[in-house]
Formats: sequence, C-alpha cells, structure tokens
Amino acid sequence: MKKVIIAMCLTLVCGFMFCGCSGDSDSVIRIHIRANSNSDYDQEIKMLVKDNIVAFITPLIEDCECSSEVKLVLESNLGSIKSVADVTLQELGCEYQSSVEISNEFFPSRSYDGVSFPADYYDALIVRLGSGMGNNWWCVAYPPLCFVGSDSSDAVEYKSLLVDLIKKCFG
Repeated sequence: MKKVIIAMCLTLVCGFMFCGCSGDSDSVIRIHIRANSNSDYDQEIKMLVKDNIVAFITPLIEDCECSSEVKLVLESNLGSIKSVADVTLQELGCEYQSSVEISNEFFPSRSYDGVSFPADYYDALIVRLGSGMGNNWWCVAYPPLCFVGSDSSDAVEYKSLLVDLIKKCFG
C-alpha cells in the first residue's frame, strides 16, 4: 500500500513540474514601479501611482492559480495599466508619462514580507514613470505577497496537494 501511495505522490510531483506552475524563479511575477527621479516629489508620485495600479490589478489576478495565468492577465492589460498610471500622473500635474512592459530581468537577492527571493532572472511588470531613473517600489504579484491586506480575513493561505495527500494517508 505504501508503494502505491509513494507512486501517486511522485506522479503528482512530476505533474506539477511539467505544468506552467513551477517552484523556481519562473513561478514568481514581480512588480517594479520606477520613479522619474529620487526627488521627494517624484517618490511621492510613485507611491500614488503604485496605489492605483495595485487597486486596478488586484481584482484582475485574485483568482489566478499560477504565475503563467498572472503573466497572461498582466500582458493582456498592459494598455489599461499604462492608462491607470498616466491618468494618475496627469491628475497630479506631472509633465511626464509612463511606459509599461513585462520584462525578464535580473534582480538582486531581496526579501519581502519574510520571504526571500534569491538573485536571479524574474518576469516582472515594469512601470517606468518619466525617465524611470529614481528608486523603485517593488513587490511580488505571484505569489500574491503585495496584494494581501492587513486584515486577517484577506490573508492568503497556501496549500500543497502533495502535503495534504501525505497527511491524509499517514495521519
């Protein structure tokens, strides 16, 4: 019986390895919003644009089950994301606009909300405000680390089918 369970577990693991949801940097989608400059004004602008972009993206990706789905949703909404950024910039009286793209870029090691991300190439939604030469704000869209509110009812609970199966079989 144990051999059957082990074989089932290995089959599940192999199945996850070949789907679009792997466990390495390919399974992470980052968001970087790069300010026009490091002036206090441009840094404040960046945070206001960030708030509006996160508010726009959150309902779009909340039901996504893996990074490839998030990437597809973001790619299909690049124009709308740019519009959110540009409207915000216009309302704030900025004389510059944004550029928005999905890019695979090298990022140094970072930690976000207690989760470490090693230096590697990651897919990222890149939003450049004006020249994009200022400090950036970043978070992780998938897994949804920057989309979890402070209210515990908004907390994300991660589950593993493999762990659940093993717990069920071995008590």
